[in-house]
Amino acid sequence: MSDAMGIRDIAAGFIDSPHESQRIFRGVLEAFAHPGRVVTVVDAPAPPGALCRATAAFLLTLADRDTPLWLAPEFDTPEVSDFVRFHTGAPIVGGRAEAAFAILPHDQLLPFDTFSIGTDTYPDRSATLVIGVPALGVGQARIWRGPGIDGEASVAIAGLDPIFWLDWAANHSLFPCGVDVVFAAGSQLVALPRGIAVES
Repeated sequence: MSDAMGIRDIAAGFIDSPHESQRIFRGVLEAFAHPGRVVTVVDAPAPPGALCRATAAFLLTLADRDTPLWLAPEFDTPEVSDFVRFHTGAPIVGGRAEAAFAILPHDQLLPFDTFSIGTDTYPDRSATLVIGVPALGVGQARIWRGPGIDGEASVAIAGLDPIFWLDWAANHSLFPCGVDVVFAAGSQLVALPRGIAVES
């Protein structure tokens, strides 16, 4: 009985998993193909705990048994960890350097190099950080340049400390190594791949 009750307490995932995950996967691909473009996650499930809809949808689509996940303390709750384990099977790890994906809040950011940045031989073995922010398209705009951007893009991400962008410059300088970032707010997300340079 307690096991059945536990399952009922876990937040719901996709209703039509194959179709919903394909649609969201295409949205994530669009975001990475066009850095700075705001992508709306349609019909994302109601998220557990402090996760937003876009972050929950990202995890349901991309996390699996082969993608270790690190959760910042704000998200490292039974609600979230049970949701992740039940719907994706992704192992939740205690060490940031072990993680393929990491979920962080905008106001408790950590140095990028405490996560896996890949190697010259295997740059794809770096982490993707999903950072929850208050809003996209709001706040001080910065200029993004790089692959997938026609010339330059003016992008505003609310809630980030200016130190974040200094850390990003150091991360960008490591290319082809370095972490990738996805900003998530509500049902929207924006991708910031490591190859993108950001100016104030």
